[in-house]
Amino acid sequence: MLPDPGVCPSLAKGRAPRCALESFCCRILVSARLAGVGLLIAFLSTLGCFVRAPGLSLNMAEGDTLLSVDYEIFGKVQGVFFRKYTQAEGKKLGLVGWVQNTDQGTVQGQLQGPISKVRQMQEWLETRGSPKSHIDRANFRNEKVILKLEYSDFQIVK
Repeated sequence: MLPDPGVCPSLAKGRAPRCALESFCCRILVSARLAGVGLLIAFLSTLGCFVRAPGLSLNMAEGDTLLSVDYEIFGKVQGVFFRKYTQAEGKKLGLVGWVQNTDQGTVQGQLQGPISKVRQMQEWLETRGSPKSHIDRANFRNEKVILKLEYSDFQIVK
């Protein structure tokens, strides 16, 4: 199990640091270990895997990880308010990104947000859409973990 952030394993037994440098060095080591766990979780989540890291719950790791994914939806998705409903659903879930019609009769866009919310939106795009739409298939690509959101809102692109 990982120690608390900022607590040196050698000091966890109650021993006081011998000097300020020892305390500082231990904090750096613990921070580096915790950062390594975060990087491992981020890497595995890009592969669609989730691990239970020592000292971290699955929900905490998943909730803190931001995901970006591109999508394209095929079927009867133009002229049925698909973009408007997609924007509303994305905002409801707290996601950011964009949606637009294509010249090929599909709808495409990008989603960004916490993994669990992105997964809910992917499910919505694959199975529900707008009330008058008919979804044949949904393609998702370029899925990646991101450090920060690249958009501030969920926009309809004309």
